[in-house]
Amino acid sequence: MLRIRRRTGTRITPPRRRTALIAGLTGLALVLAGCGDGGNGQAGGGSTQTSGVTITVALASDPPPKAALEAFTKQTGITVNWVNLDWDSLQNKISAAATANTYFADATNVDWSRVGQLGKLGWYFPMEDYVDTAAMEADVPQLASFKSDGHVVGIPYDASIMVTTVNTEMFQKAGVNPAPKTMDEYTNALRTIKSKGVVQYPLNIPFAAAEGLSTYWYEATNAFGGSVLDKDGKPQFATPDTAGYKAAQWMVDALKSGLVPPGNINVTDSQGQQTLMAKGVVASTFSDYSGTVGTLYGIKASSSVVGKVKYIKTPGVSGPAANLSNPDGIGIPKKAKYPNAAAKFIEWFTATEQQADFSGVNGPDKTMPGYPLPSHLSAVKQMTAKGNLIGGADLEPMLEGSKPVFEGGAPAWYPKFSNAVYTNLHAAATGSMSVEQAMKAISDTATQLASGS
Repeated sequence: MLRIRRRTGTRITPPRRRTALIAGLTGLALVLAGCGDGGNGQAGGGSTQTSGVTITVALASDPPPKAALEAFTKQTGITVNWVNLDWDSLQNKISAAATANTYFADATNVDWSRVGQLGKLGWYFPMEDYVDTAAMEADVPQLASFKSDGHVVGIPYDASIMVTTVNTEMFQKAGVNPAPKTMDEYTNALRTIKSKGVVQYPLNIPFAAAEGLSTYWYEATNAFGGSVLDKDGKPQFATPDTAGYKAAQWMVDALKSGLVPPGNINVTDSQGQQTLMAKGVVASTFSDYSGTVGTLYGIKASSSVVGKVKYIKTPGVSGPAANLSNPDGIGIPKKAKYPNAAAKFIEWFTATEQQADFSGVNGPDKTMPGYPLPSHLSAVKQMTAKGNLIGGADLEPMLEGSKPVFEGGAPAWYPKFSNAVYTNLHAAATGSMSVEQAMKAISDTATQLASGS
């Protein structure tokens, strides 16, 4: 069973406003960063002992089955103290502990959007010093999202990609292709669905001023054939001829032309999934999250469109576009007490065979509650082959061809940038500013942040 990605922030939690706090902690940490170990060796005198120790693992997730952790302990001599915190609280504790140069846990969550910050601040050990990351690359497509300045900050333990979902029954009822390949074909299909009265508002776009709006725009920008930032973090969307500008215009026009429900101006991504897509109120979500078909739209208790919603290849300019990644990772803070033992746990926790178990491929007793899509392609293939992954045949090639949101990795100033994105796109949708003004405001913010001024 896959969980729903409620990215009203960047993690699967209720709506949150963490940007100011993180930005403040980051600013303080940048001042203190030079006061530690300079990024060399095992900070804080961490022990190399890997047997007869207890490590603390802090993730925003329920733990693996007790039997699995006991088997790990028997195999390695390492006992795991699992700490499950909500995403916001976890990030705050990670930042507070690192800023104060104190111990919090031996292994913690490393979200894709935090990689740039963590890499710049030097709060985590380079994972390539502990695990053979080079050997993972072919089987873990999203490893690239966890690299910063040539170092691997964390190892992805799940996979999440932005995908397009459609209610095939509605598309077929309107007499249009339920798997459009281009943005023009997709947009025209939505217009036909509306004009034929199949549904009044066929498209779900979460226009609430929250992270889900930012990630939707990233995938739309990718679909229009461009990127949001270049490898140096400079904006690529300031003028009308750019993909990012076209994506923003397409999104706002969709709302103003009646393709998107007017009430979506205050709807978050998870709300749109649960109250619109899952209830047959809309026909498609252009940038949805992998796993929603199996965990939401295909569940009778939460959906009235069971068996009707499918993943399709995300439409692009002249054909299907790649899918962008937004996964979770796990890394080792430099104040870890037992970094070597933590590395052994991470190697075990992220291994193909373990992910297959966690995903339910080998029986419910080995399943990790709420575990999403595995980060290893080999594990996904096992799930698909055994029929344990709804839409697996569609998701597998999407995961294999997925790419990071940002060419150079998430910048250290990502929270401020994302805040500018969703604040200004929301304003453009409400009509309080034009798309041109919104793009300029976001571009100016990115330029200022990239220059460090």
